[in-house]
Amino acid sequence: MAVQLHVAHSATVKGAGVVAGGPYYCAQGSLWTAYYNCTDPGGFVPLPQTPVLRAEADRQAKAGRIDATSNLAGSRAWLFGGNQDKVVTRGVVEGLNGFYASYKVDTTIVRDKPAGHAMPTLDAGNANCGATAPPFINDCDFDGAGELLKKLLGVLQAPAAKESGRIVRFDQKEFAGTDAKAISMADEGYAYVPASCEKEPCRVHVALHGCAQTAADVGDSFVRLAGYNRWADTNRLIVLYPQAIARSGWTFGTWSFVWNPRGCWDWWGYTGALYHTKEGPQIRALKAMIDRLSAQR
Repeated sequence: MAVQLHVAHSATVKGAGVVAGGPYYCAQGSLWTAYYNCTDPGGFVPLPQTPVLRAEADRQAKAGRIDATSNLAGSRAWLFGGNQDKVVTRGVVEGLNGFYASYKVDTTIVRDKPAGHAMPTLDAGNANCGATAPPFINDCDFDGAGELLKKLLGVLQAPAAKESGRIVRFDQKEFAGTDAKAISMADEGYAYVPASCEKEPCRVHVALHGCAQTAADVGDSFVRLAGYNRWADTNRLIVLYPQAIARSGWTFGTWSFVWNPRGCWDWWGYTGALYHTKEGPQIRALKAMIDRLSAQR
């Protein structure tokens, strides 16, 4: 989802950090393609090729549904593929690297960590770095959040020894619509606000949880343990933690069927055919959150 947001709003979103994710429009609106081709591709279910995905990005840019792809040149991306990840295999992350390279994005890809399907941290979460288990945060003796932020933002001050900011909950319905559940979003999201950002301007980083990593699944573990907050304290950075929810069934009013049993962000099209553009319901909601924080800075 970070990739969809980055490409759709490349004039505003200046980079993306991606843990175990594939290229833009990888699923091509298909749950089958998402589940097979874009997680563990093989001979019968190949990863979609970069020229096909580029053609879609260029088509949507020409139609004005995403920002000009020329904005991607020189933007930054940090990619991570754990070599023990059996959910999203490393070839998928390599496909994302190839997609970004085709637009001259400045990428760093981490390939050498024995991580399972999880956010790698210095000392938080599951003790086994190779685990794939809730809360999908693993102690890998590797500060994934810190390395990600340094790539995207440049030289940073060292993280605080202890968090001094506050975690706030906010109403997502204002941004997602009164029936946020209709697009598989929770009624509430979180933000981490450092003390220095209470009255002074700060940058904004959006941290999107993974599948089965929602607040309903793991509580506030992702918000507290993913590793961003101590860096935020010393680098004038608000961290936005929006929340999706698991949803499977009919949405009354629109009479659309949503199939998202693991609480994933929409990277395959369960909210509609334009999910990967600025017209996608979740992308609209996320951009509205970013705009509100930017206006308040």
